Amino acid sequence: MKTFIAFSGSLRKDSFNTNLLKAAQELAPEGVTIEMVDISTFPLYNQDEEGTYPAQVQAVKDKVLAADGIIFATPEYNRSIPGVLKNAIDWISRPYGTNPFAGKPTLIMSASGGPLSGALGNYHLKQVMLYLDAHILGQPEFFLGGAGSKFGSDGKLTDEDTKAHITKALQALINR
Repeated sequence: MKTFIAFSGSLRKDSFNTNLLKAAQELAPEGVTIEMVDISTFPLYNQDEEGTYPAQVQAVKDKVLAADGIIFATPEYNRSIPGVLKNAIDWISRPYGTNPFAGKPTLIMSASGGPLSGALGNYHLKQVMLYLDAHILGQPEFFLGGAGSKFGSDGKLTDEDTKAHITKALQALINR
């Protein structure tokens, strides 16, 4: 049994990126679990607060440490990653010397209604995670543009090509 922890970089109720992770959960092969974690309640990172590490952050950090790998799905905000996602990564990777992302196979996906498909946010997240020594899956890359036409009104992924791409990416992550 393999367990992957999934982070959505969006807090939006009908987020394409959250729905992309839900599709990955549904498409995961037998013996693979993908657990999405909630980062919406993390306080703003402040190094002065590391001595009283927040319980909700520690719970997610423990899950990352125990996981076989990590999956991110992030929108692009102002050509970068959302602040809420960066905040979560900063908390989880601290204090210095306790980074659970190190060595973890990591898949980074992005979805956007626009044609650039969140590519710059995706690449920026790769830079952050490379610094944290995560083992980033290089291929297949995963950028989903025009996401509004790929999901039904219920948020379920309807595009068969995207389902096939998720399946391929998950298999590459599992084999890492």
